[in-house]
Amino acid sequence: MNNLRNRVQLIGRLGNNPETKSFDGGKVRSTASIATNEVYYNSKGEKVEDAQWHNIVMWGKTAEIADKYLKKGMEICVEGKLISRSYDTKEGEKRYVTEVVVNELVMLGKKTD
Repeated sequence: MNNLRNRVQLIGRLGNNPETKSFDGGKVRSTASIATNEVYYNSKGEKVEDAQWHNIVMWGKTAEIADKYLKKGMEICVEGKLISRSYDTKEGEKRYVTEVVVNELVMLGKKTD
């Protein structure tokens, strides 16, 4: 049951091309955002579309694959864990960030050239 404690799976479309950075020692990190969409009808019978944005972080081989193959608008499925962190801006404001650290990545949809 420990594997179920902090686990998230999302299917969505990339909102931007992944940004990839290499670090000393050979570590590679790639970041992007994906949108998940929900469609429902409100109490008046009107169709409502709601998009939620999620920040994703990929490391190592997954980051290299993301850098090579992922493009804005592609539909992907990710599985990973939620990480929350905070930092202080130059103005001294505290900011909070929640990210999905990706363990598995699946590219969905049609293969493109």
